[in-house]
Amino acid sequence: MRPLGIVGLALVALGVVVLALGGISYVKERDSAKLGPIEVATERRGFIPPVAGAAAVVLGIALVVADRRRRKT
Repeated sequence: MRPLGIVGLALVALGVVVLALGGISYVKERDSAKLGPIEVATERRGFIPPVAGAAAVVLGIALVVADRRRRKT
């Protein structure tokens, strides 16, 4: 299988996981500063919506189909 097909399958797999979980929350960045006995930390939280998972599935399927068509020619 060519890299195009592998990327397509990976997108399909990740998209299915996002859809199954109803979206994925993640922490993007974490900074901390210690000022004497006090420690201050910040976090930026993000969310990958299910729509992004559906788009990944569609794009992944398109890449797999394109890979198979390239093989035949």
